[in-house]
Amino acid sequence: MAIPKHIKIKNGSLPAAPGVYLMRNRAGVIIYIGKATSLQSRVHSYFVGAHDNKTESLVSEIARIDYQTADSVLEALISESELIKKYQPKYNVKEKSDKSWIYLTFSRDPYPRLELIRGLELSKMDKKKFLYVFGPYQGKKILSSILDIIRKIIPFSTCLPNQKKSCFYHQLNLCPGVCVGAVTPREYRQTIRKITLIFQNKKPALIRKLTRKMKTLAVSEKYEAAARLRNQIAKLNHIQDVALLQKEEIAPAADFPFSRIECYDVSNISGAAAVGSLVVASSGELDKSQYRKFRVRSLHQISDTGMIEEILTRRFSNNWPYPDLILIDGGLGQVNIVLKVLKKLRLEIPVVGLAKGRDRKGNRLVFAPSSVKLKNNIVKIKPLLILLRDEAHRFAITFHRHLRSRTLKGIL
Repeated sequence: MAIPKHIKIKNGSLPAAPGVYLMRNRAGVIIYIGKATSLQSRVHSYFVGAHDNKTESLVSEIARIDYQTADSVLEALISESELIKKYQPKYNVKEKSDKSWIYLTFSRDPYPRLELIRGLELSKMDKKKFLYVFGPYQGKKILSSILDIIRKIIPFSTCLPNQKKSCFYHQLNLCPGVCVGAVTPREYRQTIRKITLIFQNKKPALIRKLTRKMKTLAVSEKYEAAARLRNQIAKLNHIQDVALLQKEEIAPAADFPFSRIECYDVSNISGAAAVGSLVVASSGELDKSQYRKFRVRSLHQISDTGMIEEILTRRFSNNWPYPDLILIDGGLGQVNIVLKVLKKLRLEIPVVGLAKGRDRKGNRLVFAPSSVKLKNNIVKIKPLLILLRDEAHRFAITFHRHLRSRTLKGIL
């Protein structure tokens, strides 16, 4: 079901990009604010399939949908929290009243500590003990995942100072060395300031600040330090989205229409070190214990369809559970090669493709005849399919790079 014509959309359409959507009633009052990895997919999901009473009531009141795009889910999460605080929409009841929601705090210690605290606990504490308090946020898992992403860009500490040996994270370059005094309190405060700028939705200001410092270091011929800042800036400009948010946008497992979905992807450079990946979702949850990787044996030239054919043939030669739905990264050509293999094996399994299109930014579903009758259920779980496709791509690329690295070591 498409969005009803009487509902006005900002700029006439929704982009397939991360951001925040704002739903208004006939009086123009904002009644709900939400975040999304894909504004287009998320908002359309409100008008597909059955929903609980609260959502049905919300949908019945919508007269206009506005949105703000974001560079990543991280920025979308931060914007959502700020806008809910500002407008207090009536359907965001949880955000206003539920004290089990999570806040990110920074202590006033010489080495400020980051801590996630529930609203009920925070309400009993003296706010003067904190340098900063950000939130509320929807859940601990997604906030922890975002902090993990930030930590890989701006290493911060979760350890105590004055320890006899460095912590595990310092050895991984994810802690600047608070544990062993490798960084002064003043230097560490600068690290904390960078992180707080992100949670204040001031990433552009942070990037400008780091760029100025990088140029100063380069002029002073401190090239290694300048290079570290250059890498940090590049990572900030390409913060990756968080899979957990996409998971939040998927229907609960209790009424999930597919018990097992398998997604396939291939990776190679001019046919070299060609590999394939299989990732699995069980009842709407990524099931990493079921992931499988394949080294392509029969081909040594560029032929994605040929590689897919080999991988699927080998997959169905194993005594693994059969899927209720097969997802393939690609369009009609990739879908047809899956159908060819299934026909040869006399298997009847619904197949759907997820095509990016010419600009490589789209997420268009391509239905095989076997999956058309399931179209409504498939459209409903499109966020999960996007997540699976991206996960299959990541898994294939990681295996491909591993094989190439081993090959290069052998040559050297």
